Amino acid sequence: MPRTHQPDPKFELLQADDYSQYLLREGREIAFVLRQLAARRSMITAHFGEKNEFLLTTVIAVTADNKHLLLDLGRDESLIANALSNGRLLCITQLDKVKIQFPIERLERTTHEGFPALRAPLPGVLLRLQRREYYRLSAPAADTLNCQIPLQNDRRVTARVIDISGGGIAVIAPPDNTMFQPEMSFRNCQLVLPEFGTIIATVRVRNLFRITQRNGQDMLRAGCQFLDLTTPMANAIQRYIMRAEQERVSRGG
Repeated sequence: MPRTHQPDPKFELLQADDYSQYLLREGREIAFVLRQLAARRSMITAHFGEKNEFLLTTVIAVTADNKHLLLDLGRDESLIANALSNGRLLCITQLDKVKIQFPIERLERTTHEGFPALRAPLPGVLLRLQRREYYRLSAPAADTLNCQIPLQNDRRVTARVIDISGGGIAVIAPPDNTMFQPEMSFRNCQLVLPEFGTIIATVRVRNLFRITQRNGQDMLRAGCQFLDLTTPMANAIQRYIMRAEQERVSRGG
């Protein structure tokens, strides 16, 4: 493909300390995301070299053993040669409006189903940056997610979680729970994720509005942000979301 000028990209993947909670390191999870990219034929920009050259490509497939990634070869032979000789590429794309970044090393020519292609070992890390555009997962019907929110005088309220992301949760609480006000924070909230343990975090109410359920009952919906979430707990949330999404895809939902 022809060269095109682009401004210098932002590689959050290179700032792992700041974005560690968005990194996938488990091979099956990385392969799952890459197969989603292949199914969507998502365009990937693979950057390399000091002059910020880049190759436009797509993921063709991930091998059955999850050891290699196959990419479209493209037609710009000089650009392909430069990418092959460089040895390391940083790839940027999007999946469902979520930014995806991953490195490629030891790129080589191969064939796939009789056609020329590029092959590289499966990346050992993949960044799935969700931030404010966090992928929000509606609470799976199979799981009843509740958040225990401590109040004053050792009281607690149980709020049903209706969606969850790496950045926070949306909860439903009865309308008489007037302690929910925008910008209020609650420490030591507990959220049990089936198979992934208990998340303990401070949550801050960011928005609040009433909704009417099908039975006519009014409920209060509160959008809450996680504050100072530890890396292990952020990773547990990411793994829970990934598992739930995998199950949804396998069901064809």
